[in-house]
Amino acid sequence: MALQGLLGDSVIDKSKNVVSVASLLPSGGVLGLYFSAHWCPPCRGFTPKLAEWYKTVKSGPNGSKFEIVFVSSDKDEHSFSEYFAEMPWHALPFSDRDRKGQLSKKFKVNGIPTLLFLDATDAKLITGDGRSVVMDDTTGSNFPWKPLPFTQLIEGKFVDNKGNESSWSNLKDKVIGLYFSAHWCGPCRGFTPILVKTYNLLKSQGKNFEVIFCSSDRDLESFKEYFSEMPWLAIPFGDGRKKSLSQRFEVSGIPTLIILDWNGTVINANGRNAVAADQQGLNFPWHPLPVNKLTPETASDINDNAAVIWFTDSNEESVKTTLRPIAEKYFSDCKQQEKEVELCFFYCSKGEDEEDEDDEIVTSLRNFAKLPDRLPLLVIIDIPSQQVFVSDKTTIDAAAVEEFVRSYEGKTLQGNPLHG
Repeated sequence: MALQGLLGDSVIDKSKNVVSVASLLPSGGVLGLYFSAHWCPPCRGFTPKLAEWYKTVKSGPNGSKFEIVFVSSDKDEHSFSEYFAEMPWHALPFSDRDRKGQLSKKFKVNGIPTLLFLDATDAKLITGDGRSVVMDDTTGSNFPWKPLPFTQLIEGKFVDNKGNESSWSNLKDKVIGLYFSAHWCGPCRGFTPILVKTYNLLKSQGKNFEVIFCSSDRDLESFKEYFSEMPWLAIPFGDGRKKSLSQRFEVSGIPTLIILDWNGTVINANGRNAVAADQQGLNFPWHPLPVNKLTPETASDINDNAAVIWFTDSNEESVKTTLRPIAEKYFSDCKQQEKEVELCFFYCSKGEDEEDEDDEIVTSLRNFAKLPDRLPLLVIIDIPSQQVFVSDKTTIDAAAVEEFVRSYEGKTLQGNPLHG
């Protein structure tokens, strides 16, 4: 059963009785994973609301098809037990810290409270924004909360800043950038001129590219003022599609630029960094590169995935050329075997010039991970699992990288805690 692959054979109920995972839900049911902790004030504020909503759903027509499992980030067993006593659902045993870490890593849980809904049949994610489901569907009548097809979600009119209207069908075969932004947001106002410049350059070259502004402005006048600076389309202010798209693509902050094709298939979920690093649009439509240089624009990927990083004192281009086929094979194998992608690949020089932004991020990362002061150096920094793995090889080549990656995947590497 797919859920057993995630949770193991059993969870516990409020009385600490062991409950078989296989008996939790029938095929077609929905499992909520609730990542939370007693020490977290927003969690303590949301948990009572979730408990009431849970009871409403359980007493309704789909009650037998719905369950929640608490995945604790509490600091000790006592805090876990005290907090779990307030909850009417099940829990992953507190002692199973390894599995808790695996779940957090798999679903990229970077903050709490987080509520995910999974399809019990195949354990695939239905939505990562269960909190919005709780707030928007107070009776649970929209069970099983599966998202609408993208084409149905996006359909409707768009406008330019002159008031001209367009439709999704007019954008067929274009690469689309969904730009979530707002006038009140300082980083947004900093990025918008960069995106305008790149957009205009690509349009002048005849590239099939369009941007749709999805506004988080607080009033119509702010929207109009900000949109007047933009040469692309927008979802009309106040249109409900903006909220639906934010939930669909799990937009948690702005500015966010999602690059996708006309059918809604995501090309690059981190379009902001892709454009910032390639303002001439040479890599349009910005498919993720198998290997990246470590820069302030690319470093954010390290927060979500384990990162293979080759620190070099030799020619960076030769290192990139060596890494690329290894990374490409890794991503190809993951796709063919339908495995979760766990790694991203980087190269960089040591980082000694504090005035240079690239060097500054390299130096900061070396200090953060307490890396040895030697070159060349091959490491895997796994922030989701809070571990760092350092190769003992003093000569780094393709064979050394391949062996290091295989050992990581086979869980035979000895790591050190990032904050140990």
